[in-house]
This record gives sequence, C-alpha cells and structure tokens, in this order.
Amino acid sequence: MACRTASQHIRLRGGCHAWLQAEGGWGMSNAGLIAGRGEALLVDTLYDLRLTRRMLKAFEAVTARAPITTVVNTHGNGDHWFGNQLVESAEIIASHASLTDMRQVQPADMTRLLAADTAAGRFARQIFGAFDFAGIRPVLPGRLYDRNLTLDIGGVCVRLIDVGPAHTAGDTVVHVPEARTVYTGDIVFSGSTPVVWHGPFDNWVAACDLITGLGAETIVPGHGPVTTRAALRRTREYLEYVHSEASVRHAAGMTAQEAAHDIPLGSFAGLAESERLAVNVHTVYRELDPELAPLDGPQLFGCMAELACPQFLL
Repeated sequence: MACRTASQHIRLRGGCHAWLQAEGGWGMSNAGLIAGRGEALLVDTLYDLRLTRRMLKAFEAVTARAPITTVVNTHGNGDHWFGNQLVESAEIIASHASLTDMRQVQPADMTRLLAADTAAGRFARQIFGAFDFAGIRPVLPGRLYDRNLTLDIGGVCVRLIDVGPAHTAGDTVVHVPEARTVYTGDIVFSGSTPVVWHGPFDNWVAACDLITGLGAETIVPGHGPVTTRAALRRTREYLEYVHSEASVRHAAGMTAQEAAHDIPLGSFAGLAESERLAVNVHTVYRELDPELAPLDGPQLFGCMAELACPQFLL
C-alpha cells in the first residue's frame, strides 16, 4: 500500500487557493478554490470521500463567507471527480469530452480492478490500495461546455479552456487572469511522469504552449507542488523526447512494450512513476498505426506493472 503523508492548504494571490496532496503520486491529485464576493469555485474533487471531506473541512475558513456555488472537473480521471457527491448542490461543470470519460470509468470499475488476481490488479493494489471507493455515488457534471467558457465568480473572472484531447479526451485548464494563476489539471505533473492516456502528443505540446502564453506566474498542477512555467517546459521536453524515441523504435519493428523497455529515460529518470512510459509508448504507436487496437484500462496497468514490477507477472 502506498505511503500517504500530510496534505496542505496553500493560499495564493487574488482569492486563489490550492489543496496539495502529499507528493502527488498515483491518485493523490491537487484541487483548488477560487473565492470571490459571497461565492467560490472549486477546481476538482478528490479520489474518495474521506479525502474530499478533509479538503472541504480545510477550506471552511474561506467557504464560510464564500460558499462553493460552482465546481469544475478538469477531466474524467476519477481522482479529479469521484468526490463530487459531497458538493452536488453546486453547479458542476466539465467539457463534453470529459463527461464521456467519466461515464467509461467509474468507482465500481476501480473496485473490480483492485480485486483482480492479475498483474494489473496487483499493481493497482500497490498504488491505489489506500483509497476507499466504497459508498461513492457517481455525480456527473450538469453543465457542459466546448472549447472556452468564462465565468464570473463573485466578481472574479475565471476562464475555462478545454485544451484536450491530450492527457484524456478532454482537459480543462482554469485560468484566473487577475491573479496570474492557472490550475492545469493533469496537463502538468510537477515532479512526476506525465501519462498520455489519450493523446495526440502534439495536442499536449500545444496545450503547454497555450498555458505559457497565458502569462500566469503561479501554476497549480494536477499532481505535485505549485510550480512555475519551468514545469511546462519540462513537460513539453518529456513529451517530445518520448514521441521521438518511440517513433524510432516503431520504425525498427519493435513492439510497444519492447520499446518501453528499451528507451533510456536519461535526464527524465528522476521523475516519479516512470512506469507510465509503457502507456505513453503505446499511445505513440496508436498515433503511428491507427489500426493498432487500443488497450483497455486493465491492459494498460498490466503493461506498467511489467515495466515497474516484473514480479507482479508471477
């Protein structure tokens, strides 16, 4: 079972706040709060109800005077929306593509994965075993948008921009121009390896460039510590490197899993969750060969298990 350490409420400028979870590893996502006059917007809920309750309790000093009236789910991975039932009285917003992802993988699917006597199941229990998916009632967004949406949260201008498909089918970044702050969802992993569940890679690179162009000074990533535009450059460099290295090996006739074992991580070797390379290489291969069958979630976790912990195959 993965080790969990303390979470932290960070006060930023201009009514912005961040909720950072531990080291930001698998499932330990960040969230945010943007408070205006008499109301607030919550950026993402967390992977289970216990964690979400803890976050909402920590925000009470702010939400007592500015209740949460709006929630934005940045994308469809469960660690960014499984806690929605605790804020279901608010208006919950996501992109159309994110809603599609939410419907495909719900809490019951995670429970089945954790129970599986397979390499994927054993790996999932190692990285997700500390989360409790019991009692979660999926609450989906009631308001959907495409491309851009501007909100007024108690006098604070908040811009939603769907930069996907990239990490997932739909990836919303939440920009607060006056505070020069952006909540990136999983377009930025600070200190850990990006995982390209969907792609294409070029869209994710373009998303990094778009966020850079916003001129934000404070970046709240989907996982890891609050950071700066340097993290965008690092993410961009990783994506370009993996795409290039995987393409060379695809041309040489290697399978995706052979390529994942063969690619040296070089300057990226220090990033946590390096096993995500297996997913990323497979995504490159699907871009290069559209006839290559996509892998489902358990298959992708099996590929990562083989790369990270070969003993799980026994």
